[in-house]
Amino acid sequence: MKIHEYQGKTILAKFGVPVPRGEVVFTPAEAEAAAKTLGGGTVVVKAQIHAGGRGKGGGVKVVKGAAAAAEAASALLGMTLVTYQTGPEGRVVGRVLVEEGLAIARELYLGLVIDRATKQPVLMVSPDGGVEIEKVAEETPDRIFKVFIDPAVGLQPFQARQLAFSLGLAGPQVGQAVKLMTGVYNAFVATDASMVEINPLIVTGEGNLLALDAKVAFDDNALYRHADLKDLRDLSEEDPLEIDASKFSLNYIKLDGTIGCMVNGAGLAMATMDIIKLAGGEPANFLDVGGGANAEQIRNAFRILTSDAAVKAVFINIFGGILRCDVLAQGVIAAVTELGVNIPIVIRMEGTNVELGKQMLQESGLNFTTADTMGEGAERVVALAG
Repeated sequence: MKIHEYQGKTILAKFGVPVPRGEVVFTPAEAEAAAKTLGGGTVVVKAQIHAGGRGKGGGVKVVKGAAAAAEAASALLGMTLVTYQTGPEGRVVGRVLVEEGLAIARELYLGLVIDRATKQPVLMVSPDGGVEIEKVAEETPDRIFKVFIDPAVGLQPFQARQLAFSLGLAGPQVGQAVKLMTGVYNAFVATDASMVEINPLIVTGEGNLLALDAKVAFDDNALYRHADLKDLRDLSEEDPLEIDASKFSLNYIKLDGTIGCMVNGAGLAMATMDIIKLAGGEPANFLDVGGGANAEQIRNAFRILTSDAAVKAVFINIFGGILRCDVLAQGVIAAVTELGVNIPIVIRMEGTNVELGKQMLQESGLNFTTADTMGEGAERVVALAG
């Protein structure tokens, strides 16, 4: 689950990470009042959406005075902001953050994620802040410095000092960096975050470290332990179909293709998308119904993926283990009958009660296309999608 920049900064501040003074607002009048509260001088008005690259897209404005802050907020609120992360459709700005203007001496980068190869958190820093870390990693990977953190002992001060020296910090700044990095790590662990990114982490004109931006995302599987974090979810920033899927414990991610996919198991779902692309098609979604899905979940999964107007054909690829093939067939037949689906449907199933499942599909009187292998199924659905 992603949250907005201002929400991430609020969380980090609770763990001792220094952040600029600021206030989130929803109207130009509120922006004017916030600017006055900050002293009426130079302020930064920042669009709040779940995407990076806002500055390049025109979503960050540096202005002087309360009236100018209101004008900037008026221009941003309601606009469709397009960045390299939003895609061409962009995101509508519903709120802005008004922050104090600061003198910036240096821009650094700091990020904390889980490294799946080592199964440990990895804290990364770079002296090249303010740009996409992917670009730094591609062009100058030697400018990214990392430490791997043993979760049994946590981030050690010597590791934080090592990273501070790598950034070229010295004197009191090293102590500030150790405290800041420790706060970031503590916030990461306490909230079950999957990512904390500060870009840029700035050195002010006075020589102090400050988190000028914050991008925080949480592990959805741990949200049951954090009722307070659930309230930070902004549904207006999420795809309506993904929101609908989450109500039925379905793992659904909308993509840009034309072939809807319904699969049980994340690994099989990834392989299914790959084999569709290998056959010359483009998947319209990732949809893992889970190993223990019931007929009702299957029906809702089918309803959700066919609600996407871009879907021209559906490929159902199921290995029947806990989810038996007859249960799958029951759910699909019910969904197609109820929804009146008129697009091609290709089904490949193997496993428990597979013969019974195939019999139910054949006797349904509906126009299903069956396949014995994944490759055969992919080729047929790509052909049917045109």
